[in-house]
Parts: sequence; C-alpha cells; structure tokens
Amino acid sequence: MDIPGLHCDTLHTIGDIPAGQWDALTAGQPFLRHAFLHALEASGCVAAASGWTPMHLICRQGNDVVGALPLYLKNHSFGEFVFDWAWAEAYARTGIDYYPKLVSAIPYTPASGPRLLVHPGADAAAVAASLRSAAIRLAEGMGVSSLHVLFPTDAEAAGWQRMGLLRRQDCQFHWHNHAYGDFDDFLAGFSAKRRKEARRERRIAREQVSIRMITGDEATPAQWDTMYALYRRHTLYKGSPAYLNRECFHLWASDMADAFRLCLAERDGRIIAGALLVQGPDTLYGRYWGSFEELPCLHFELCYYAPIEYCIVHRLTRFEAGAQGEHKLGRGLVPVPTYSMHWIAHPGFRRAIEEFLERERQGIDHYMLDAQRLTPFRRGD
Repeated sequence: MDIPGLHCDTLHTIGDIPAGQWDALTAGQPFLRHAFLHALEASGCVAAASGWTPMHLICRQGNDVVGALPLYLKNHSFGEFVFDWAWAEAYARTGIDYYPKLVSAIPYTPASGPRLLVHPGADAAAVAASLRSAAIRLAEGMGVSSLHVLFPTDAEAAGWQRMGLLRRQDCQFHWHNHAYGDFDDFLAGFSAKRRKEARRERRIAREQVSIRMITGDEATPAQWDTMYALYRRHTLYKGSPAYLNRECFHLWASDMADAFRLCLAERDGRIIAGALLVQGPDTLYGRYWGSFEELPCLHFELCYYAPIEYCIVHRLTRFEAGAQGEHKLGRGLVPVPTYSMHWIAHPGFRRAIEEFLERERQGIDHYMLDAQRLTPFRRGD
C-alpha cells in the first residue's frame, strides 16, 4: 500500500544517514540510537561477513526523514534470541531454502521496544503503515523465505498482525517498580523465607568484594577494556559465540558512554567481576556479565539485586535482565510475555507454522503460570 506523500528506500549502512536525523525518530531508546547501531556496523560485528547485512528502511516525506525500520538480511539465525532453527531444518528437509531471510531486530539484543520508528511531528499511523508495506514488498521482491520482526511493542505487534504476519509468544523475566521507597520496601513483599535468603545472598556477595555502579562516562578506558575481557571470559566459559569485539566496546565508550552503567565488584583496587547495563528513559537493561573468580552469590548481586536497587533510587519503572534464566524468579523478577512477528512466503509452511505457534502459545501460557508460582512474593501481592 502506497501512502501519498511518503516513500521508502533502503540504506545499506546506518552511516549513510546523519545521526541527528536517525536519533530524532528513536524517542531516546538506547538500543535504537545511531551510535549503538553504528558501533555494531563499524566494528564489523554486524556486516555481510557476520551474516547481518544492513538493509534499513527509511521513510521520507519530501526530503524529510519521518520514519525508519532497522532491517537486516540474514543467512543464519544466530544472535536473535527467537529460535527458528527447527523451521530452517524443516525447509531443508523439503529442499527449500530458508535463508536468506529479512529480520527487523536489534542485533544480539533481546530487549523489547519499538521497531517502527516515527518522527514525533509525523503522522504515526501513516508512516508505520508505509514502513510495514515497504518491508513486505521488499521481502516479496527479493524472494526471501520470510520476514521477522523481533521483540516489538504490543501495539506494533497488533499492526503487523493486521498485515497478515503471524504472532509468536515467548516469555522473559522483568522487574517492575511499584513505587518502592527503597530496597527494603521491595523485599517487604517477599515471603519471610525468601526475604531472609535475599538478604543473606547480598551479605555474602558484599563480604567478599566492594560493589559500585558507575556511568559509562565515569569509566576509564582500562575499566572498559576490563569489561570487554569479562564479556569474553564469560562467552568462553559458556561455550557461546562472542558476537562482539573490543572495537565495538571502544566505540560505545567513545560515542554513547552516557547510556551505559558498569556494576563493578572490586577487591584491593582490582576488578573481580562486572555487569554491563544500559539505561533508557524509564528502563534499565542487563546486557553482559563476567567474573575472574567464582564467588558465591556475586552473580545475583551484580546482575539483579544491585541493578534493582539502582532502579529504585533513580525511579526507573522496569528492569529487563535479558533472555531466559528461571533463577531470576527467586530474585523478584516476574514472567512477562514477549512477541515476535513472522511473514512466511510459502503457503504450506505458513499454515504449518501457524498451527505450531498456536500450540506453542498454549505451552508458553502454562509455563508462565507455573513460573509465577516460583516468585518470592507473598501470595496475593
């Protein structure tokens, strides 16, 4: 559907649009900032060689940029946190190519938020409709198997669903600020047993090291380097791919340090462990963690308790600690649904995937009910 006065084109690098024009669309969302995405591209973490070819859609009204959709052509499914490997395998068994596919996402970042970016002075409905139509036309014109929109807002998911995309539901664990006065106020909602356990975990962690939260602006180059070393150590420990390189961390430190928070555990002036977090207008996001020593309860403190306390002090409304991890439930994070949207070109596979998603949704609903019972809060709170 063409919207009169609006037209869309494709950028093959975010560097082709001035940072100010792009950032005017993002409403301060840190993972959508030009500097965040540019660091991924400029460092080579996001590029054709890594399987992420940028194909960002830009919506213009005359010469003015009024909208955008971050978009990538992909030849694998790594770094997405929405798992479609089984779909790719089913395609392969029938001799049909699943890759390449188009994906609208923040690379390597399972954080929910807007994907359809609209200038605050533009007609939001018209710009969003133009971008959705352009994305589907691009997928059809390129002959790709599918188009995927990962972790959109609820409202955006509904808009894509009206365009015929299939909705997929998953679950993450988030913390919500119910106007807590301080950390003890938060713990007051726990059962007596879990409140005692949380205080014990914090005490054990803080008896071993000193812990402080600093901004990315305050962090020295050496501290940023150490944070990267911790990230690499953790990926090696987990046996998972290291999607990011040192240059990407350096570019973040240089171009958007104000958005980052480093939660550091130190002993005798030496960093023992650290968690890298990102702050948005009302939300704190946990991203990466690592430790040079295996110390009891330190992960819980750096990755959950200290960030939650930071949110309370700074009056942030939500803390997203990343994907997966049922151990988050015992620290006061609760199950929330997340979504992804899927346009499937092949009619037969579309029907099969639609049936699978309905069965999967029922399973996720049951999982969330079970997970809710594992939260530390007193029943009824």
